[in-house]
Amino acid sequence: MDEILKKMNLEFLGTGKHKISINFFLEKENTILLDVRTKEEAETLSFNLKHFNIDVINIPINELPERYNELSKSKFIGTFCSSGTRSAWAYLYLQSKGFTNVKWIEAGNEEFAALLQPGLIYKQKLK
Repeated sequence: MDEILKKMNLEFLGTGKHKISINFFLEKENTILLDVRTKEEAETLSFNLKHFNIDVINIPINELPERYNELSKSKFIGTFCSSGTRSAWAYLYLQSKGFTNVKWIEAGNEEFAALLQPGLIYKQKLK
């Protein structure tokens, strides 16, 4: 973890190497949306991204230490939560476990849901 934190200098933070917008995330291939919200949150508002060919895996942040091995290091992982705090923690944790192809998604529930309109879904189906 020390080495990961040492890399988070002004250049790293200023260039946004740790985050990804939801728009760019939805365009990625070979991708996992890691939803680190609680089970109850995910049951109340869930995201099915099958039309984007994105696997959605809900692992609440408190279960991540026991379950991170369910994730593939060969896939791009976007960490997601309702506000960005838990997704940042998940990003750092996965980095500490050797996941290098991971970013946290710059969107909460409202931004994510608002983006998933018929037009975007239709364009994705045309690909």
